[in-house]
This record gives sequence, C-alpha cells and structure tokens, in this order.
Amino acid sequence: MSGSIESRFEAYCRPILAALLHADRHQPTQWYLKGLMLPGERKSVEPMAARVCPENVRSAHQSMHHLVADADWEDRAVLAAVAKQVVPELLKKEPQCWWILDDTAHVKKGVHSVGVARQYCGRVGKTDNCQIAVSLSLANTRGSVPLDYRLYLPQEWTDDRARCHKAGVPGEIEFRSKVQIAREHIEAALAANTPRGIVLGDAWYGNEAEFRDWLESQKLDYVLAVRANTSVWWGKHQPVPATGDRPLKRCKRDARHQPIGVLDLARALPAKSWRKITWREGTNESLSSRFARVRVRAANDNRARAEQWLLIEWPAADTEPVHYWLSTLPESTSFKTLMANAMGRWMIERDYQELKSELGLSHYEGRNWRGFHHHATLCIAAYGFLMLERLRGKKNTARFKQPSLPKDFRPRGSGSNAASPPMVDRHRALSARAHYRARAAAVPVLRSTAG
Repeated sequence: MSGSIESRFEAYCRPILAALLHADRHQPTQWYLKGLMLPGERKSVEPMAARVCPENVRSAHQSMHHLVADADWEDRAVLAAVAKQVVPELLKKEPQCWWILDDTAHVKKGVHSVGVARQYCGRVGKTDNCQIAVSLSLANTRGSVPLDYRLYLPQEWTDDRARCHKAGVPGEIEFRSKVQIAREHIEAALAANTPRGIVLGDAWYGNEAEFRDWLESQKLDYVLAVRANTSVWWGKHQPVPATGDRPLKRCKRDARHQPIGVLDLARALPAKSWRKITWREGTNESLSSRFARVRVRAANDNRARAEQWLLIEWPAADTEPVHYWLSTLPESTSFKTLMANAMGRWMIERDYQELKSELGLSHYEGRNWRGFHHHATLCIAAYGFLMLERLRGKKNTARFKQPSLPKDFRPRGSGSNAASPPMVDRHRALSARAHYRARAAAVPVLRSTAG
C-alpha cells in the first residue's frame, strides 16, 4: 500500500472502527491510537488528549476516556480486525509460525485496580503487587501480533463478588487458572480459523500434562518448557512390560519400574550427547549454549503416551541444566530446528517490553475491568499498525503530524524536565530475568530508534 502514513493509517483503521459499531467512537479511537504511537512520556488518556487535540484537550479527554472506561464494545472483535490485516502480511514470506503463550505483569500500587494482588511478577523477578494478563500471540522470525489478551483474576478476587462488582468485572467471570485462560485463547483462535502454529510457552503452561494432552488432541504441535521435577520414561527407566497383544492405556509402576526426573536424566547423559549450538546472532556476539535431546515418554498420571522430544539446555559453566522442554515435533526434526523453536518464545517478551515502554500498555490509570482490556486492545491495535509498516518496508522516517502542545501543559506526575522517549526502539537490551536473557541482545522487530 502506497501513499502517506496518514492515508495508510486511515485504511488500517476502517475495519477496526467497523468493529466498534457506533460512529461516535471513530474519532476518539483514532485519537487514542495516534496518541499511543506519538512520542510522549505517558500514554494515559490526559497527556494523549493534549498531544492529539491541543486546541480542545478537555473534550478530547472526555471522549477518549469514555471510549476506554465506559463504552461497551468487544475487545475480541477489534483484535480480530487487527489480526485479519497483520497476519497475512506476517505470513506472506514465512508461512510457518508459532502460537506463543505468555503472561505479562503490570506493577501497581494499592489494592483497588482490578485483579491486583501480591503475586509473582516476572518484570521484577519476585513477588510484588501487580496485575497479570495472559496472552496468545502469532509470531515468526519476521514479527508478531497478539491475538488475545485477558486479565488473570486471582481467587482472592473471584471469591469476593462485591470487590469484583466495584471493579466492573462481569458477573459471569469466575476463577480461571492461567492455563485455563490460555486454553480458551487457543479455542478461540481455532474457531476463527487462524493459521495454525507450533504452541510455545514457559513451564507454567508446559508443566500441566492435561494441557499438553489437550493440545495433542487438537493436533497442535508444541515446544513447552517443563520443570526439573518432570518425570519421563527413558532408557532403562520403563513401566511394567505389557502382557498380551493389546496396547496399554495406562502405565504400571512397581519398585523396579519407575520413571526418571529430567534433571537426573540430564546428569546421566554421556558427554557426547551435548552440543554447542548458536541460536541467534546478537548485536555484539552470537548467542549460543550447550544442548542435548533425547526421545522420552511423559510419565504424568501414568497415562500411556507417544514418544516425544526432551530438549535440555545446560551451559558448560553451570552446575545444573537451566531449561527443559517437551516437544511433539516429528522425530525427523533437526537438532537446530528443535532448539530454534524452543527459543522462539523469547522474542515475545521483547515485544511486550516495547508494548509497555513505548506504546503505554502499562500506563492505563483506570481501575475497572473494561478499561484494562479496552486500553490493552488499543495498544495492540497501535502495535499492529507499526508492525504492518515495517513488514511493508515503509521508511523509518515516516511520522504522524503532531500538533503543538499547549505551552502550559504538563502531564500529571511528570517532572519539569521530562523528555519524550523514542517511539519504538528495537535495539534496547532486555533486562536480565533468566539465565541466558542476561546475554540476550535485542531483535529488530519494528524499527530502529526514532529520532
């Protein structure tokens, strides 16, 4: 698509605006999306209104606030309109893709924001006061787009209906674990005939044997992380042999027939099993580690299962392995392909860092259920437009025309010398949260530093 960035943006918005149903939502939606993409310290409603409509900040603020906090429109319909435009472009040159499950945390103060609780926050690497959302993204090496995004409500919230009502949580929302939410995301993607991808996720999802079995029943391949205490049948560690010709539906154990934990399996592997593999070219150096893989059968719940891959990462300098994955990819899959699929998940963390820091995913200041999801949906829509711009090879110098701010305007909470960050910086290093992420270099997905 040729033309100016403004005309491309107008065309991109048409199906999104159609999903909003009411014409009076069109202008504030376009303001909101532009406000998210324009440079600015805060991407909450008031400063965005001042940036996109400086001649009438109060009116713009009211209509934009109503759009996210109060207006009754379907997040999933808008996300579908985004995906319908981005996914075909994303898969045009690389039809294979991943479906990546992830949960992203938003650090919060106080106790009133919907879903906030003291829970593990990956962003800071410890338990903290935060909200957590579960997402499903479609991705390949060219980029990604979130398909679904939903807040996880801890049981302390769902058990307190008065608290839920005050925060605008719909009455039909009951407790769902993160894995249950992930499954609902995948069910929706299947129902929408989204191009299928290999399912990737961390051990929070991979350790659930029932979830892995369900993915297999849906004929979805996966590469899912598991924990060190996961048990498998391997080598001499096999169940009681079957008697007769009928295949067993369940495995039997006794004192002599017990599975082995994946940590003990890794320790038992001979030195020749380990290979150093480079899995990505970083900014300053190649990113590599030491891996081994073997064929195993998962031993959870004593169900008889087919063989699958166990992939193990054990850097030479470490005393124990740092990651384990189970995968249903075919036995013929090459070692490097298996490892590359396992590592594919980390790019989504970098994408969410951009969504938070540059597009304001964590900047919403409201407290209710609807506002949390509407703001996130519009952030994803803005991200989708920027992704399309990059995929179509548009020049990095393209900019929206930004009206001048009122001379006396200063966003709430900002310092007198606050400076605007670049719109999208794909070369910012990701903060260290796991073993090899400390060495990770940024993957260019959207664009270089704006300036």
